[in-house]
Amino acid sequence: QVQLVESGGGLVQAGGSLRLSCAASRSIFSINVMGWYRQAPGKQRELVATVTSGGSTNYADSVKGRFTISRDNVKKMVILEMDSLKPEDTAVYYCYVRGMKYYSGGYDDYWGQGTQVTVSS
Repeated sequence: QVQLVESGGGLVQAGGSLRLSCAASRSIFSINVMGWYRQAPGKQRELVATVTSGGSTNYADSVKGRFTISRDNVKKMVILEMDSLKPEDTAVYYCYVRGMKYYSGGYDDYWGQGTQVTVSS
């Protein structure tokens, strides 16, 4: 059973835009953090952006001013708007959720399977 469903990856030219979305399973009823990480070939996985349940956002320095993260608490979705894309943004992007299921007494980390973003020169 898929717990996080990602969409929006693809191929785009440098300077273009792309939007990623991620929807959490209905079984995850309480979410305190949603966001995106990425991993480029030969690189470590790194934080891109996160947003808390209170609306606080955090961005990697490399994407500040270009990417915008937002969330829909009703739909349990997180959106990443990516503008002015650069070739160095090419990576597999992973949705991240820290949430709680109804039967759980605490929060757990959940990861999407990853979606490829490729930015051509």
